[in-house]
Amino acid sequence: MPFIKAVVTEDPPYRFEQQDVVEVVRNLFGDHYKDIERLLKVFDNGQIDSRYFSAPLSWFEQEHGLQAKNDLFIEQAVRLGAEAVERCLEEAGVAKEEIDAFIYVSSTGMATPTIDARIMNELRLPSHIKRIPLWGLGCAGGAGGISRAHDYCLAYPDANVLVLCIELCSLTFQKSDMSKSNLIGTSLFADGVACALVSGELQASGSGFFTKKTQSTLMPDSEDVMGWDIKDKGLHIIFSRDIPSIVKSWLKPNVDSFLHTMRKQPDDIDHFIAHPGGKKVLTAYEESLGFSEEKTAISRNVLARYGNMSSPTVLYVLKEVIAGRPSLGEEGMLTALGPGFSSEMVWMEWGEA
Repeated sequence: MPFIKAVVTEDPPYRFEQQDVVEVVRNLFGDHYKDIERLLKVFDNGQIDSRYFSAPLSWFEQEHGLQAKNDLFIEQAVRLGAEAVERCLEEAGVAKEEIDAFIYVSSTGMATPTIDARIMNELRLPSHIKRIPLWGLGCAGGAGGISRAHDYCLAYPDANVLVLCIELCSLTFQKSDMSKSNLIGTSLFADGVACALVSGELQASGSGFFTKKTQSTLMPDSEDVMGWDIKDKGLHIIFSRDIPSIVKSWLKPNVDSFLHTMRKQPDDIDHFIAHPGGKKVLTAYEESLGFSEEKTAISRNVLARYGNMSSPTVLYVLKEVIAGRPSLGEEGMLTALGPGFSSEMVWMEWGEA
């Protein structure tokens, strides 16, 4: 079975309390909305205390075109990504010459050649690494990256695979977009970087999570639930207000089908490693699966400290679970929802190699 050797996170340079962001949004949007104070309550109700951004708050008070935003994305993504990869390799005890594949996940910036190629040059990684860039999975990307690494390591049990998730959501901010979707997104999304090292069973060592099974699911004809609307000034968020109700109605049958393939029940999930898409999404998880808030406590804690960073967020949760040192034989489900509308699930078991 594939084995997760290490998970590290890298925080962008600017940390802000949620109330700092509220003041900026009040100044930018206040003249447009007569009921701005009522709308700003979404910042308080989201249970987010602080977030990390890639630019100072003064940057968001100015208008920026797609090129300026994307140039800054590339600059920050290469720097933060290279730092995360170096730390991940060090923590995993794996030399860069031993890396076989590099899965790069993002949905908030564009680059060709992709960021993974630029990081390979920056760190002088081996030139024959198999590059697998994944763009557009959104919040599901972290779980999707681990899932694809699992598949790769099943095929190549002696492989070491990097999974690097970089999302700089704040750089997509649209100063002139007065839609409520933009306001809600501004209250929720943040920047973050996470890197995992997944190894085939022949490279497994120490104690950690073995990945045992995965499931990917796409809801038909659901493109308007979540995603980007790409316009001249950049990426404009598509964010349906129906997401919590969709989670409630669609998630449980999806989870049940996954568990059925392994003859498992929700009670068998010792560690629920869920992407915290927002307070309402976590509540929908609890209500649909019959979980207590204790089951989602780590996800809620990550949401409070970091906000929704899209794809890396679930790896921040996984890192916290690993730090808690699960007992041998304990099982977990890593899961995330994203555009499509879609879900990715990974079943894991803590063991010794």
